[in-house]
Amino acid sequence: QVQLVESGGGLAQAGGSLRLSCAASGRTFNNYRMGWFRQAPGKEREFVAAISSSGGSTLYADSVKGRFIISRDNVKNTAYLQMNSLKPEDTAVYYCAAGRGLRLSRPGNEYDYWGQGTQVTVSS
Repeated sequence: QVQLVESGGGLAQAGGSLRLSCAASGRTFNNYRMGWFRQAPGKEREFVAAISSSGGSTLYADSVKGRFIISRDNVKNTAYLQMNSLKPEDTAVYYCAAGRGLRLSRPGNEYDYWGQGTQVTVSS
Protein backbone atom coordinates (compact mmCIF):
# COMPACT_ATOMS: atom_id res chain seq x y z
CA GLN A 1 0.00 0.00 0.00
CA VAL A 2 1.19 3.51 -0.82
CA GLN A 3 -0.31 6.59 0.76
CA LEU A 4 -0.09 9.83 -1.22
CA VAL A 5 -0.73 13.34 0.08
CA GLU A 6 -0.72 16.36 -2.22
CA SER A 7 0.02 19.90 -1.12
CA GLY A 8 0.91 23.25 -2.62
CA GLY A 9 -2.32 24.10 -4.35
CA GLY A 10 -3.93 27.49 -4.06
CA LEU A 11 -4.80 30.61 -5.95
CA ALA A 12 -2.50 32.06 -8.59
CA GLN A 13 -2.80 34.74 -11.21
CA ALA A 14 -2.51 33.98 -14.89
CA GLY A 15 1.16 33.90 -15.81
CA GLY A 16 2.15 32.94 -12.30
CA SER A 17 3.61 29.77 -10.85
CA LEU A 18 2.81 27.13 -8.26
CA ARG A 19 4.64 24.02 -7.15
CA LEU A 20 2.69 20.99 -6.10
CA SER A 21 4.17 18.29 -3.88
CA CYS A 22 3.11 14.69 -3.44
CA ALA A 23 4.47 13.03 -0.32
CA ALA A 24 4.46 9.24 -0.35
CA SER A 25 4.57 6.79 2.51
CA GLY A 26 4.26 3.05 2.77
CA ARG A 27 6.03 0.87 0.27
CA THR A 28 9.30 1.83 -1.36
CA PHE A 29 8.72 5.03 -3.28
CA ASN A 30 11.40 4.44 -5.85
CA ASN A 31 9.66 1.28 -7.02
CA TYR A 32 6.82 3.35 -8.47
CA ARG A 33 6.40 5.59 -11.45
CA MET A 34 4.46 8.72 -10.59
CA GLY A 35 1.85 10.71 -12.41
CA TRP A 36 -0.10 13.93 -12.06
CA PHE A 37 -3.68 14.24 -13.23
CA ARG A 38 -6.28 16.97 -12.98
CA GLN A 39 -10.02 17.30 -13.06
CA ALA A 40 -11.85 20.53 -13.75
CA PRO A 41 -15.52 21.01 -12.78
CA GLY A 42 -17.79 19.21 -15.19
CA LYS A 43 -14.90 17.60 -17.03
CA GLU A 44 -13.28 14.21 -17.00
CA ARG A 45 -10.00 13.60 -15.25
CA GLU A 46 -7.07 14.16 -17.58
CA PHE A 47 -3.44 13.20 -17.62
CA VAL A 48 -0.92 15.96 -16.95
CA ALA A 49 2.54 14.44 -16.54
CA ALA A 50 4.38 11.29 -15.54
CA ILE A 51 7.87 10.38 -14.38
CA SER A 52 9.67 7.07 -14.22
CA SER A 53 10.72 5.47 -10.95
CA SER A 54 14.30 6.67 -11.37
CA GLY A 55 13.28 10.11 -12.59
CA GLY A 56 15.14 9.61 -15.84
CA SER A 57 12.11 9.69 -18.12
CA THR A 58 9.15 12.05 -18.26
CA LEU A 59 5.96 12.40 -20.26
CA TYR A 60 3.68 15.42 -20.61
CA ALA A 61 0.28 16.26 -21.95
CA ASP A 62 0.49 18.60 -24.92
CA SER A 63 -1.50 21.21 -23.03
CA VAL A 64 1.23 21.63 -20.37
CA LYS A 65 4.38 20.81 -22.31
CA GLY A 66 6.93 23.59 -21.96
CA ARG A 67 5.10 25.09 -18.96
CA PHE A 68 5.01 22.31 -16.34
CA ILE A 69 7.90 20.24 -15.02
CA ILE A 70 7.52 16.96 -13.17
CA SER A 71 10.30 15.78 -10.89
CA ARG A 72 10.88 13.54 -7.91
CA ASP A 73 13.20 13.16 -4.95
CA ASN A 74 13.55 9.51 -4.03
CA VAL A 75 15.32 10.38 -0.79
CA LYS A 76 12.44 12.56 0.38
CA ASN A 77 9.81 10.20 -1.09
CA THR A 78 8.20 13.14 -2.83
CA ALA A 79 7.11 13.97 -6.35
CA TYR A 80 6.67 17.51 -7.59
CA LEU A 81 4.86 19.40 -10.31
CA GLN A 82 6.28 22.83 -11.05
CA MET A 83 3.62 24.81 -12.88
CA ASN A 84 4.71 27.95 -14.72
CA SER A 85 2.94 30.37 -17.03
CA LEU A 86 -0.36 29.32 -15.51
CA LYS A 87 -3.57 29.85 -17.45
CA PRO A 88 -7.17 30.02 -16.22
CA GLU A 89 -7.80 26.73 -18.01
CA ASP A 90 -5.31 25.08 -15.65
CA THR A 91 -7.86 25.50 -12.86
CA ALA A 92 -8.68 22.04 -11.52
CA VAL A 93 -8.19 19.63 -8.67
CA TYR A 94 -4.76 18.07 -9.14
CA TYR A 95 -4.09 14.49 -8.13
CA CYS A 96 -0.90 12.53 -7.89
CA ALA A 97 -0.84 8.81 -8.54
CA ALA A 98 1.62 5.96 -8.23
CA GLY A 99 1.88 2.98 -10.51
CA ARG A 100 3.88 -0.22 -10.69
CA GLY A 101 5.95 -1.06 -13.72
CA LEU A 102 8.47 0.76 -15.85
CA ARG A 103 6.43 2.05 -18.76
CA LEU A 104 5.19 5.62 -18.45
CA SER A 105 1.50 5.80 -19.21
CA ARG A 106 -1.31 8.31 -19.60
CA PRO A 107 -4.46 6.38 -18.67
CA GLY A 108 -5.48 6.78 -15.07
CA ASN A 109 -6.52 3.14 -14.80
CA GLU A 110 -2.86 2.17 -15.17
CA TYR A 111 -2.05 3.73 -11.81
CA ASP A 112 -2.60 1.89 -8.56
CA TYR A 113 -2.66 4.49 -5.80
CA TRP A 114 -4.11 8.00 -5.67
CA GLY A 115 -3.97 11.00 -3.42
CA GLN A 116 -6.94 13.06 -2.32
CA GLY A 117 -6.16 16.01 -4.55
CA THR A 118 -5.30 19.66 -4.14
CA GLN A 119 -7.20 22.58 -5.64
CA VAL A 120 -5.47 24.91 -8.07
CA THR A 121 -7.31 28.05 -9.14
CA VAL A 122 -5.88 30.43 -11.72
CA SER A 123 -7.47 33.85 -12.04
CA SER A 124 -7.35 35.90 -15.23
